[in-house]
Parts: sequence; C-alpha cells; structure tokens
Amino acid sequence: MELNEKTVQKHVLYTGKIINLRVDDAQLPDGRPCKREMVEHPGGAAVLCVEEGKVLLVRQFRYAYGEVLWEIPAGKLDAGEDPAHAAARELEEETGRRAERMELLFLLYPTPGYTNEKLYVYRAHGVHAGRVHLDEDEFVSVSLIPVKEAAEMIADGRIRDAKTVAAIQHYLLGGCR
Repeated sequence: MELNEKTVQKHVLYTGKIINLRVDDAQLPDGRPCKREMVEHPGGAAVLCVEEGKVLLVRQFRYAYGEVLWEIPAGKLDAGEDPAHAAARELEEETGRRAERMELLFLLYPTPGYTNEKLYVYRAHGVHAGRVHLDEDEFVSVSLIPVKEAAEMIADGRIRDAKTVAAIQHYLLGGCR
C-alpha cells in the first residue's frame, strides 16, 4: 500500500526569525486533494551531559507553555551549522561547560504531525569548565541532578520536555557508553 503524499503547491504565509508557516496543497496516496499545515524549523541540537552520576539540566521559562521547564541544554541550528557544533555551542553558552567530544545519540522528530524540525541529541564527553555567555533574551538556572532523581522527576511529571525525557531514558536504558 502506497503511503506517500505528494506536494502540489507550497503557500508561505509567514517568514519569521525561528519558523516559517505554510499551508500546502497536497495529494493523498489515493489521489484526493488535501491541505497540509507546516511549521518549517531549521532544526536543533541538544546535549546530555552526565558528570559523576549527575545530569546537567537547565531551567528556563518557556513562553509557549507559560511555565519554567527542566531541560537538557539545547538550541536551534544556525543556517548550514553542523549539529555537533551547535550542541557544543549551546552547552557552553547555557552552562559554562565545554566538551572535548560530542557523540550523536539519536535523531528525534519532536512533532511530526505539523513540523519538519529535526533535533540532534548528543552526549558530551571530556567536559571541563568554559564560560557562560547567554543570549541577551535568555535567562537560565543550571543544576546538576543525580540521575536517579532525574528519573523520578520524569516519573512524577516535573520533567516534561520531550528531548530531555528521551535523552535521560536513553541513558537509563544503557544507550550511552
């Protein structure tokens, strides 16, 4: 059974700093026409950093949810930027830590129903002190949380961010070397 849809025409509604919005005319596998709403996103990179049995987390206010969330360090990719470089950049910008090496753990599609965003999740190795240099509109608090406590925070709903849940679960399931 054919499952692929075909794009007939793209209609850009908005071009922004972080996202673009489109409503496309498309064709279903059986040939019928349909509309598809799309949020174009350049993608992002995130970093799981575990130091001496503790996971490095940041807390920051997320406007879309109206609340402060626990997250692993992450940020959007700049045009043409290597995801490993972006992960290293975000780790240092948000936490003041540098990594000698970034290991790609997995590629995550956060919301495949309406966005093309791809999130590259890395593990930091050889971590040492760097310097924090947040973006001018960025306010974060950095904490090292024991991995066992982070697992409890996922279980009781204190950690709800998808990339963070996935990265910590990956670590707990032995997916990290």
